[in-house]
Amino acid sequence: MTAYGSQEMSANLTRVLMRRPGASLTSADHAKWHYGPTFDGEKAVRQYQVFASLVEKSGAEILWLEDNGDGLADAMFTHDPSLMTDHGAVILNMGKPLRVPEPALHEAAYKKAGIPILGRITSPGTVEGGDCIWLDAETLVVGRGVRTNEEGITQLAELLQPHGITVLSYDLPLWHGEDACLHLMSVMSPLSSGLALVFAPLLPAAFYQLLKEWGVAMVEAPADEFHASNGLSLNVLPVRPNEVIMVSGFPKTKAAMEAAGCTVTTFDADALCIACEGGPTCLTRPVLRRAP
Repeated sequence: MTAYGSQEMSANLTRVLMRRPGASLTSADHAKWHYGPTFDGEKAVRQYQVFASLVEKSGAEILWLEDNGDGLADAMFTHDPSLMTDHGAVILNMGKPLRVPEPALHEAAYKKAGIPILGRITSPGTVEGGDCIWLDAETLVVGRGVRTNEEGITQLAELLQPHGITVLSYDLPLWHGEDACLHLMSVMSPLSSGLALVFAPLLPAAFYQLLKEWGVAMVEAPADEFHASNGLSLNVLPVRPNEVIMVSGFPKTKAAMEAAGCTVTTFDADALCIACEGGPTCLTRPVLRRAP
């Protein structure tokens, strides 16, 4: 049975790499990690447990990374340190200095699971998974910004080109500055192969035009909820096409997706996602997605 492969964003989530937060999060210095005023480590752990139960309920198998007190508070956001392809995992290189040790955790987990390593992004190149969106199995879009640089994108393109994959890159706005996190997936969340939730004012204009050319229908994320959540209202996880998990508290965004034909499940995450600048997608690294 195939154990890995994910060159799309919304097919059935079958296998996923996640890290259960523990001592590294509960003891985290909120100022050091740029966590917001609603951060509460113990509460965040409880909220994570609810989220993990929703992922399990969807039918996905979870490959667990455990928090052994290594001090890597952000390592629960497993979407960023690696990228999965149908040919194996790409070990990325983090743009946030505090997160540089995390890709090694992913490499060890993949080796333990028997998943091949396709390649690695090395310094001075940086690429974070939150900047990578598969438009289809042959087209990967990458956001160039604070966390992902030109050298990293060049390395990624050279690594994937022999496998028939084209990498397109677009500049991201600075938005809240270097310390904050604006990934490409902060402004676009695929809901199915032809549907996406977007915040158009922060989308790279050329990427917006490309989505229109490709016939992707765009659900506009309500601006007031986007700003109130620092963009986390838009960060939703598809567990299968048009079926997503999102942070609670943003009813207009939920209603907009439902009006477009989506089924939406919510969970409380003020101490976890809102405070720590990472949503349901960030908390997961899909290892295997399968077409329905």
